[in-house]
Amino acid sequence: MMDILMYLFETYIHSDVEVMIDQDELADELSRAGFHQDDIYKALNWLEKLAQLQYADKQPYLSGSAQSSIRIYTEQETRFIDQESRGFLLFLEQAGVLSPETREMVIDRVMELETQEFGLDDLKWVILMVLFNVPGNERAYTQMEEMLYDAQEGYVH
Repeated sequence: MMDILMYLFETYIHSDVEVMIDQDELADELSRAGFHQDDIYKALNWLEKLAQLQYADKQPYLSGSAQSSIRIYTEQETRFIDQESRGFLLFLEQAGVLSPETREMVIDRVMELETQEFGLDDLKWVILMVLFNVPGNERAYTQMEEMLYDAQEGYVH
């Protein structure tokens, strides 16, 4: 599913393509690109839930929390999100790239991924998708994008 999310993000979102495509048409295109039907619908559902996070009254993500709070991960979260990734989330929060709310949105979306392997590079893509999707995070998105692409190109700051 992560491959599909990255494909969609790079093809439609990151490339600034201004195209409105219905879900069935998009599913057909992804199927032609070689992705499995089950994974396609899981990825599209994942993206739909991401969009809903900022508007859901049931989720506390955008309600605000104390800036001095520390995130304690559940046992299930620590099994899926490794120490390096948790450290990176903490770093981004301390650097002001993630707020406690966007951090929680990232963790929510990570925990919904149905994948056996999940690492730091995958986490960075999820963070980009979350920041892109939440209004008012343009600066944070740009910072994260620079970190991701500079690391891929081998630049060290």
